[in-house]
Amino acid sequence: MRVRIDRGSGVPESEQLRRKVAGLIERGTLGPGERLPTVRALAEQLGLAVNTVAKAYRELEVAGSLVARGRLGTFVADTLPTPPPAAEALLAEAAEIFARRARQLGFERSEALEHARRALGAR
Repeated sequence: MRVRIDRGSGVPESEQLRRKVAGLIERGTLGPGERLPTVRALAEQLGLAVNTVAKAYRELEVAGSLVARGRLGTFVADTLPTPPPAAEALLAEAAEIFARRARQLGFERSEALEHARRALGAR
């Protein structure tokens, strides 16, 4: 996970991290069920205090964006509590990319739709 913290911004580091992780989730860069680095690993990577990272993770968990699974780690929630404001536009963009790629690979419409249904878990 690539995140940069601006130590001179005046915004608390935990809040910067919370916003950046939330943004990665909203844009789909961090997908549903994806495991995040441990608190200690991310703190070390970013040069932050462990409590700073723990606070950001905890706030994202309370908001419903992350799920802590004990020793297994912290994961992106399978379903976001509320869709981000630009969710429709982001989904339309992803669908357009999928459609272009399916055409590029030579799939018929019905075949592409079947793959999409499977990916969504619906038959």
